[in-house]
Amino acid sequence: AGVVKAEDYTLPSYVDRRDVPLPEVAFVRDLSAQQQALKEKEKASWSALSLDEKVELYRMKFNETYAEMKKGTNEWKTILGGVLFFLGFTGIVIIWQKNFMYGPIPHTFSEEWLSAQTKRMLDMRVNPVEGVSAQWDFEKNEWKK
Repeated sequence: AGVVKAEDYTLPSYVDRRDVPLPEVAFVRDLSAQQQALKEKEKASWSALSLDEKVELYRMKFNETYAEMKKGTNEWKTILGGVLFFLGFTGIVIIWQKNFMYGPIPHTFSEEWLSAQTKRMLDMRVNPVEGVSAQWDFEKNEWKK
C-alpha cells in the first residue's frame, strides 16, 4: 500500500460562490499533459483557439459558471417530503394515543355537570370580589351586564 498524503489546509482552497467571483486558486491544480499544452497555446492569440478549447480553459480555472451556480436544486422537495412525513407520523401517533391510551372523557366535562358546578359555586358565593360570584346578580338571578 502507499502512503496517504493529507490535504494541507493552510493553503487556499477553491470555492464556487457567487459573492466571490475570483477564487484564490484554480479549480484544477494538477494539469495533465494535454491541459499543459493548452495552457501554452493560451499564451498566443486567442483568436487561434477554438470554442471548445476556450471552454476547457475556463473549466480549468472555474468549476461552475454563474448560471450553473444560480440554478436551483430539487432539495426543497426532499425537505418538504421529510416534514410532511414527520407531520403524518405525529398525527398517526396522536390518533393512536387518543383511541388506545386515553380513556373516555370524564363526566365532569358534560354541560349538565358544569352548570351544576357553577350553580354550586354561586350558592357558596365563591370568590365574591373578582371571581364568579362578582359577575352574578343574586337579586335578579342572572349574570351582570
